[in-house]
This record gives sequence, C-alpha cells and structure tokens, in this order.
Amino acid sequence: MDLIDTHQHLILRDRLGYGWIKGIPALASGDFTIADYTGLTAGKGVIGSLFMETGVDDADYQSEARLIAGLVGTGGLLGQIAACRPEDDAGFDAWLEACDTLHVKGFRRILHVVPDAVSQSATFRSNLRKIGQRGLPFDLCVLARQHDLAEDLIKANDAQVFVLDHCGNPDIAAGAYAPWAESLRRLARYPHLYAKLSGITANCAPGAVCANQLRPYVDHLIDCFGPDRILWGGDWPVVNIHSSLPEWIDLTCEMLAPLSQADRQAIGVGTAKKVYGI
Repeated sequence: MDLIDTHQHLILRDRLGYGWIKGIPALASGDFTIADYTGLTAGKGVIGSLFMETGVDDADYQSEARLIAGLVGTGGLLGQIAACRPEDDAGFDAWLEACDTLHVKGFRRILHVVPDAVSQSATFRSNLRKIGQRGLPFDLCVLARQHDLAEDLIKANDAQVFVLDHCGNPDIAAGAYAPWAESLRRLARYPHLYAKLSGITANCAPGAVCANQLRPYVDHLIDCFGPDRILWGGDWPVVNIHSSLPEWIDLTCEMLAPLSQADRQAIGVGTAKKVYGI
C-alpha cells in the first residue's frame, strides 16, 4: 500500500525549543531527524511526506518553518504544514506572505493546548478566511470534547478546507467510544472537512495497541467520511509513546486490507494529493 505521510514531525533540539515534550520518556532526549525517518520507513510503501509543525515554543514557530523549508526535497519531504497564530492580527498577513516561499501546503494551530475561547474570536475566524483565500487547508487539532468548537469554526468558514487531525482524538484508553462516534458523525456532515487517520495509538492505554483495539474507531471514521475524504499520517515520533512508526504502518495496512484497492489508494495517497495540492 502506497502512503503519503501527511503528519511527519521532526525534533531538532539544538535549533528549536520543545517545552511540551518534557516528561514524555519516548521523546525526552535526542533528535528525531529525516535520516531517522527514512530508515524507519524503508520498504514500507511511504512515497513521500509532509512535515507537520511540531508545537515548538511560541518564539520559535516561524524559525521552525524557515528551517524546514531548507530541508524540502530531501528524504522524500514534499512540503510542510506550518504553524500560525490566527488569534493575533499583528504580523499575521506578513507571515502568510512569507510562507509563500517556504513550501507551505497548509497551516495549523493546535487548539487543545490553549483556552477554548482562543478559537472563538472574530479575529481567529477572519484570519482563517485569509488562509482559505490562498487555497490552503487548515488542520484542526482538537480533543474529542472540543468537537463542538471545531464545528463552530467549520460552519463559520465554509470556503476553508479543514483537516481533522488524529481521527478527532478519541479517548481510546478510557473506552469513550460513543460520544466521540456521535460527534464525529456530526462533523462529517460538512463536505469541506477531511479526516486524518493518524495519531490514535498515542490515545491507547500502554501495551494495548493492536488492530482489534483500533478497528472500531477506524471503521467508524471510514463510515462517516468515506475514503475520498480520509488521508493518512504517521505522527512520528509522537507515535513512539505507545507504538512505533513501522508498527503503525503495519496496523494501517492490516485494518484497511478489506477495502478495495481504489479505496486504499484514496486514503494512502489520493486524498492527500487533493487536499494539500501535492
């Protein structure tokens, strides 16, 4: 199964700050580089990747995008999804313009690390429209309890393409399937929202990652969105918290095996090309 990884992180400690990873043993030391990534994906069907902003410290998010721009074209790196701060008008337009030369294929602001009110301001929504006017998608990274916030943004920006990261972050460890499943189906009614099959192993209990545990969530995602609105992401190295990138690739192939070749191709490659303009 061919895959375009739409959610590849890098951790380069000597260049950027990553305050959020302190206390996470799987990420707490060492760098995670393109060379590491290509070694892990060799022979696994990954034909290219998009860097996803890594939640660096606020002072570093523009430096991260500029650093990554210099790496595009190496190790199969096709472009990047850059960080932005839509809640702040100061410098927002200038940052969008700067990103025109940085191989940016989309933008993201992680919303579960800030107060819920941040995404509800008129400024935030107005700046999202500016992203949409450039024909670029915006990745929504929210917890399952924040699906209502995501829906508010989606309804208010019907010309903006959105991508829901990590299947909408179900709390798999807590067995909280029903509320996630209900709100995910509601979100899927909006045709300008796509869903990313990524990141869910980190939501499992330690030692509980397996196809049987994940399959109900993946099957529901497919039932809600359909293969033409789903794309795949590896979420490396965050995937290392309870799994590994090679294991997640193998699980993906196992869980999608019952689908037709055309549907697997859509999830693995086709939707990513369409959404991110690859």
